Amino acid sequence: MSKSTRKVAMISGASRGIGAAIAANLLAHGWAVSLGCRTPAEVALSDSENQLVCQFDALDASTEQAWVDATVAKFGRIDALIHNAGIMLPLSILAASDDDFDRTFAVNVKSPMRLSRLAWPHLQASGAGRIVMMSSLSGKRVKGERSSLYAMSKYAALALAHGLRKIGDDHNIRCTAICPGFVATDMGTALSDVPVEKMTQPEDLAHLIRTVIELPNTASIAEIPVNWTVEDNY
Repeated sequence: MSKSTRKVAMISGASRGIGAAIAANLLAHGWAVSLGCRTPAEVALSDSENQLVCQFDALDASTEQAWVDATVAKFGRIDALIHNAGIMLPLSILAASDDDFDRTFAVNVKSPMRLSRLAWPHLQASGAGRIVMMSSLSGKRVKGERSSLYAMSKYAALALAHGLRKIGDDHNIRCTAICPGFVATDMGTALSDVPVEKMTQPEDLAHLIRTVIELPNTASIAEIPVNWTVEDNY
C-alpha cells in the first residue's frame, strides 16, 4: 500500500455528524484521514488514496489496535488523533444503573485513553502530534438533571485531555479539548427543541479542529468552549 506524504488524522465516530464534517474539512485541506466507524459500510469513499475506513467500536477494545495498525500500514504515520465518538444516556445520577455508568464511561473516557496510548509512539514520531478531545460544555457545568451522568463522563474526558497535554509537552504533542453546547447532529436535535439552524453546526467545529491541529508547536490550546447561545460563562 502507498504511504501518504500528507499528514494523517484518525477520527473516531466518523460516519456522520461532527466526525464526517471533520473528515471532509481535513480532506479538502490536504490531510489524509483514517475513519473509525461502527459500520464502515455506511461510509462512501471519496478519495481512496487519502481516505481509509476501519471498523471501530468504543465498546470493543480489540478494534482499537486493529484500527491503529491499519492506519500505519496504509499511510505510514499518524499526526493527529481526534476523539469524536461518544454516547449520551439522558439519565440523572440517581436514575442511572451501574451498567449505564460503565457504558457511558467506557465510550467517553476509557476508549479515548486506550487509543491515545496506542497512537502515542506515532504521534511522538510525527514531531508535531495532535490530540483533540471532543468534550462538551457538560464537561464544564451540569446544565440539567438528565445530563448529569453524561456530564460526569465529560468532566473525566476533560481531565484526560489535560493529562495528555501535560504528558505530551516534552514530545511536542499538543492536546486540546473542544467543548460545544448543542450541535446540529442527530444527538443534538434529539435532546433539544432549539431550532437546528440556531445550533452550532458540525462544520463550525470542523473548522476549529483543523485550526487547532495545524497550529505550530509554539501554540498550545487547552480548551475551546463553543456555544450556540450566550450563557453567563460560556
